[in-house]
Amino acid sequence: MPSQAHFYLNWAKERIDEMDAMLGTLESRMSQLTADARAATDKAVADLRSRREAFFGEMKKQSEAGEAAWAQAKQQLDTQWTNFQSEANKSLEKAVQQAKQQQVAFEEIAAAQVKAWREAAEKFQASSAEFAADRRAKMEASAEEMKAGASAAEARLQELAKAGAASWSAWSTALSESRAAFDRANQAAWDSFKRSSGQ
Repeated sequence: MPSQAHFYLNWAKERIDEMDAMLGTLESRMSQLTADARAATDKAVADLRSRREAFFGEMKKQSEAGEAAWAQAKQQLDTQWTNFQSEANKSLEKAVQQAKQQQVAFEEIAAAQVKAWREAAEKFQASSAEFAADRRAKMEASAEEMKAGASAAEARLQELAKAGAASWSAWSTALSESRAAFDRANQAAWDSFKRSSGQ
């Protein structure tokens, strides 16, 4: 049966997936950069990879923690995520100057977000099997809402990607909005779980 940590882990995993997508995007653009830009980006990637590993290490350390420890750790992880994201966005903006490359970077990061949404919904739905039929139905309905949210986010992100002419800042805003929607859906799923389990 899931615990509060399960829902914090969904939150943290979504950030890890985005970090990996951002790092992958930066690394894949290295060969297209001038020598000076490549050296600066290489340094930025090393720093970002170190930040990602610190985030992952803290997430792993907290994976067995209780609710109070996770709530405190989430604040720390959120600060780490914000710092990572800020630095990654600066590096991505420099590394993907050409519009086509910006669009590809956006699509890669958006795909990571949508994947995290779907995985969280599937885990939540699987955990509902442990409940009595009436409670299970409520949890499955929440899981379906989460899946619908993932589909809606994917559609919005794809629509923006198809438009093509957006700036990196517009794409970054869309990713932030999608991430916030994921956080709300994840919290709603947790609230549904608490009601169903009588917590």
